[in-house]
Amino acid sequence: MNIEEAREYCLAKKGVTEGLPFGPDALVFKVLGKMFATLSMGTDTQMNLKCDPEKAEELRAQYPYIIPGYHMNKKHWNTVVFEGATDDRLVEELIDHSYDLVVAKLKKADREALKELD
Repeated sequence: MNIEEAREYCLAKKGVTEGLPFGPDALVFKVLGKMFATLSMGTDTQMNLKCDPEKAEELRAQYPYIIPGYHMNKKHWNTVVFEGATDDRLVEELIDHSYDLVVAKLKKADREALKELD
């Protein structure tokens, strides 16, 4: 997966916006204002994704391109280094997992509003 494919995959999800709140090299994806992914656009293309802590540890042990979240809470975030990532479907699943974790923590009214979006 490359940077543009990751960006498009994130933006295809309901209620997602993108922005550059941390500067021009870190694209941030939010669902209804809550961050679920960051995409580094510097020399090393990588993506931070929220992850269940137990699953995060398992993924890091299994895949060398998944490491503790760079500049994030390492218990709840993983970094996927695209240069080593060989399984696009896994990256999509990790994006979905991150998005779903954040949606589950939204207020009930926000979750209901999200369901109504096209």
